[in-house]
Amino acid sequence: MELFTMAFWAALMSIVIIDLVLAGDNAIVIGLAARNVKKEDQKKVIIWGTVGAVVIRVIATLLVVQLLLIPGLRLVGGIALIWIAYKLLIDEKKHDISAGNQMWAAIRTIIIADAMMGLDNVLAVAGAAHGDFLLVIIGLAISVPIMVWGSTIILKLTERFPVIITIGAAVLAWTASKMLVEEPLIHDWFASPILKYGFEVVVIAAVVALGLMTKKKKQKENRAAESM
Repeated sequence: MELFTMAFWAALMSIVIIDLVLAGDNAIVIGLAARNVKKEDQKKVIIWGTVGAVVIRVIATLLVVQLLLIPGLRLVGGIALIWIAYKLLIDEKKHDISAGNQMWAAIRTIIIADAMMGLDNVLAVAGAAHGDFLLVIIGLAISVPIMVWGSTIILKLTERFPVIITIGAAVLAWTASKMLVEEPLIHDWFASPILKYGFEVVVIAAVVALGLMTKKKKQKENRAAESM
């Protein structure tokens, strides 16, 4: 992908949005894991835990970028991302985590928790990057500092403005649809631009509409259960 073209900026913006929406919870994990450590060690825990998590995430993302070049895996990845986008809309996420009092135990907790929670993030970023390693690095360089140091702000914004989650889910669905239409096994099905862009719009609309409907239904059921 050529630098500083519209396609480059669109992909970079997608990566940053995906990182912030999906990794906001990971930032909370960092804060929670550091809370039991002595105050003078908390900054070290956050810094080294974040460094370890980012290194693992970059390596994992670059590996997935290569894997998605194998015929068929982009199809699987696209379907998986559609499910992740849907789950993002309907899930009410919890932030409970236990961490040891020792500094290295807390750092280990951060790295392991981020690796486990970051699988969806890795797949989404790899899909949005379209095989461009530079996009992965730039996207993470922009979003990770925001994610780490602005974790509380991110959480408050998503709680106050739920539309941010909806926008993030739409970007994920768009990334998923682009992965599907670019899959070599079915690429010929979308030779017409009308079919290609029409399919992308349908996927985005279906994921957002179904997710919001399911979330509203769950909220009604929860309110009914609480009133009993």
